[in-house]
Amino acid sequence: MYVSSSYQHIWRKLWRNRIAIAGLIYIIVMAVIGLLGYLIMPDGTPNANDGAVQIQKQPPGFDITMLKMRKNTHHKERTWMHKMLKGQESPYILQPISEYEIKGEKINYRPIGRSDQIDSAEWIPMALPLNVGNTPFFDQYHKNYYVENGLVKYIDVDGVQKQKSLEELKSDFEKNNIEERHYILGTDKAGRDLWSRLIFGARISLSIGLLAVLIAVIVGLFLGALAGYFGGLLDTVIMWLMSVVWSIPGIMLVIAISMAFGSRGIWVAFVAVGLTMWVDVARVVRGQVMSVKEMLFVEAARAFGIGDLRILFRHIIPNIFGPLIVIATTIFASAILLEAGLSFLGLGVQPPTPSWGVMIYEGFQSIGSQNSFHLIIFPAAAISLLVLSFNLLGSGLRDAFDPKTST
Repeated sequence: MYVSSSYQHIWRKLWRNRIAIAGLIYIIVMAVIGLLGYLIMPDGTPNANDGAVQIQKQPPGFDITMLKMRKNTHHKERTWMHKMLKGQESPYILQPISEYEIKGEKINYRPIGRSDQIDSAEWIPMALPLNVGNTPFFDQYHKNYYVENGLVKYIDVDGVQKQKSLEELKSDFEKNNIEERHYILGTDKAGRDLWSRLIFGARISLSIGLLAVLIAVIVGLFLGALAGYFGGLLDTVIMWLMSVVWSIPGIMLVIAISMAFGSRGIWVAFVAVGLTMWVDVARVVRGQVMSVKEMLFVEAARAFGIGDLRILFRHIIPNIFGPLIVIATTIFASAILLEAGLSFLGLGVQPPTPSWGVMIYEGFQSIGSQNSFHLIIFPAAAISLLVLSFNLLGSGLRDAFDPKTST
């Protein structure tokens, strides 16, 4: 009952801190966005990698007409869970155009980037998933379809002969293969939707931050608790290890860990960032354990013959959760910044995965070119707002857990 009322009091104090609550709300919103990911992204392909280089570095609010040319490959519609976690491959190749006209079996279009030229192509292969191998149709017509009496007869990717009304197919083509696209935040240097990549970057940053915090808390809590409770030689050794790790700049330590693993990527970033953050946790835990172990309830537990490890993990550690939560929010913000720095240097998340650090690096490479300001501003603003929110929440939690603070 006492613990429950104590946490209720802490929550009331935190709720009165409107700035901290604003940070908490922003973090929750970003977490929901990151979790839903592909389901709410305009570009739901894996890594939001569906783009066209002809529309690279376009400004926010850019509109374009896309001619979508079907890939003659098997396209399996995924479940919503698979789409949310891994995305859905697009069955089309994109061709940005400024205008088009359908005449018979041909489509005439003016491609972006070659506005003085009009290209012509057959639109039926763009609309149908045709077989690309040798078939009786191919031997006779040198293509796997033909038009007869208003019907389109064709061999699909599975080698099955099918037919469809030419008018119905034309209607489907204009509905599915001609698309008006709107890019809210413009496009990056590869012509990909910047808004979609920014949304997916939230998932990457929050995931790395969360797992890094878990690693740091587990390692720091274990070593800090042992050092603070048992003291003596064990405390000296752990403090020496903490001093060594603390003396090395975080980014240099992460680079060393990445080189030790001999690889780069998102999983290396998880581990490397986590293993550089545990010292702060261990320092706080050690101090808290040294203070709590002198309290009367610990002495009473010893008098009843309870073992040291049970006292430590069942009685002392539950009483230091408050400072642990505060330091965890601070580490979360630091982990996001460190991951962004690693990705900027090419040691963290690797392209085409849309990490915010990778996006800033791509924008940095485009500095000085036309329409490049948004490539840096938007991911930088996303990092700044998320880190600020964690810092505001951490400050609010610190005040809420401090019994000397009334507001």
